[in-house]
Amino acid sequence: MTCELCVETGGTLLWRDERCRVVLVPEPGYPGYCRVIWNAHVREMTDLGEHERAAIMRVVFGVERVLRDLFAPEKVNLASFGNLTPHLHWHVIARFRDDPHFPGTVWGARQRDLHPPSAGAHAEQIGAALARRLG
Repeated sequence: MTCELCVETGGTLLWRDERCRVVLVPEPGYPGYCRVIWNAHVREMTDLGEHERAAIMRVVFGVERVLRDLFAPEKVNLASFGNLTPHLHWHVIARFRDDPHFPGTVWGARQRDLHPPSAGAHAEQIGAALARRLG
């Protein structure tokens, strides 16, 4: 079985270093839905060494800070599942009171059909902010 995150970027590339990348996920109704993807194929956080774990979490927290600064969301959700795609990645999702699922999970029952503006228009802005914050 081919790993989709090993052969594809996983979204619009916003930032990258030698260890991981940040992509914008094209999910309607969720501006600022990002994934932090470890570049090498590993399944779990404990597959990484202590310094590698610190490196990916620095990026996860950096993405959260950028999304908070740019969008002022009601909440930011952080999640690492990998059940469907067993390649280490973190979801960093800016949440808004009027997003399709708030206050439930983005994978839960839809609460409304209202959609905040798409984050696609903000990809350049998010990428520039990540470059400033993460180097």
